[in-house]
Amino acid sequence: MDYFEITGGNRLRGTLTVNGSKNAALPIMAASILTDGETVLKGVPRLEDVKHLSGLLEKLGVNVWRGENGDLHLKVEDEMNCHAEYELVRKMRASVCVMGPLLAKRKRAQVSLPGGCNIGDRPIDLHVSGMQQLGAESELLSGDVHLKAKKLKGNVVFLGGPFGSTVLGTANVMMAAVLAEGTTVIECAACEPEVTDLANYLNACGAHISGQGTPRITIEGVRELHGCEYTVVPDRIEAGTFMIAAAITNGDVKIANCRLDHLLALVDRLKAVGVIVERSGDYVQVSSSRRLEPISVTTQPYPGFPTDLQAQIMTLLCLADGNSIITEKIFPDRFVHVAELNRMGARLRKEGPTVIVEGVKNLVGAPVMASDLRASAALVLAGLVAKGKTKLSRVYHIDRGYEKIEERLNAVGADIKRLPE
Repeated sequence: MDYFEITGGNRLRGTLTVNGSKNAALPIMAASILTDGETVLKGVPRLEDVKHLSGLLEKLGVNVWRGENGDLHLKVEDEMNCHAEYELVRKMRASVCVMGPLLAKRKRAQVSLPGGCNIGDRPIDLHVSGMQQLGAESELLSGDVHLKAKKLKGNVVFLGGPFGSTVLGTANVMMAAVLAEGTTVIECAACEPEVTDLANYLNACGAHISGQGTPRITIEGVRELHGCEYTVVPDRIEAGTFMIAAAITNGDVKIANCRLDHLLALVDRLKAVGVIVERSGDYVQVSSSRRLEPISVTTQPYPGFPTDLQAQIMTLLCLADGNSIITEKIFPDRFVHVAELNRMGARLRKEGPTVIVEGVKNLVGAPVMASDLRASAALVLAGLVAKGKTKLSRVYHIDRGYEKIEERLNAVGADIKRLPE
């Protein structure tokens, strides 16, 4: 098991290039189950989550391999197995995305209840309800959801939950509906760019989907889908993390392959803090005057502030000149990083789904432990600016969502060593 040794105090300067989106690539990979022929995906990062899902798809009869240029190739070779087993699904919540494609293409699906990051309760009841509304029968046996349907039929499917729409649930129902008979309308659909990207991929394979990016998605069922070549959308969470890295180190960084239109809520909050974010040709330029203003942040479904950037902006606000307030409305328990940041000299106080951030002059290096993917990114950011050395354990969490983050940040001035325990 590796850890990071981070020596803080260096300004980041140079260019960082954003990889393709993990959260878009995983459902698209699962959607290859629906297709006849070969799919070629461009821009898929080399991540542990991609590796885990590739292993699951191989078990389900999909041949997955990297081409010489790094493109990811997927082709269904065997349609017999419909069981996504616990040992594979427990490692990553996105594995549940095979449910819709298996049910639509193979008429049955047996999927273990998923695992993933420790960020609070995330049931899949809306996923199952969506399948039932399309005509599937379901039951829960020994921790597995069993679904079967001789024929799926289009319907109006409502996916609103207690914390808003469900991203993976929208993806699952959309993938099931593309081969259903008739028209399906998903109401209260997730509007995230990753859902739009999945719909665009499916359309490139021959599906008829409209309304993606809005709360109402319409799917006209088709008989079959073919493979295609497709480029995955840039990762807005990775881009946002790099933007905050530039800001927290008083850096001056160009970020390539960055879709600012997917990050309007973050840009709004960064500008309120005093960070300069400008489009410059093919790049986004991020710099900071170093004096940071306190602000309020509330996470919301897209296009609101992303929950996946909550921990990172909290780290930035630890150094603001005053008190900030962060409220988490997506996963109210997603605050495991608070205790670790306090170990580094932050002054954070949790009150229910809200954290009061009292700004300090500096953070101090300390041994800390990653608890989930985005919390680990926040602790890397804290280490970049802390006085002294920070030891960040359990970096396998960050490997799930950021490809070689230490090498990429070192290339613009960071001092991060990956070392074995």
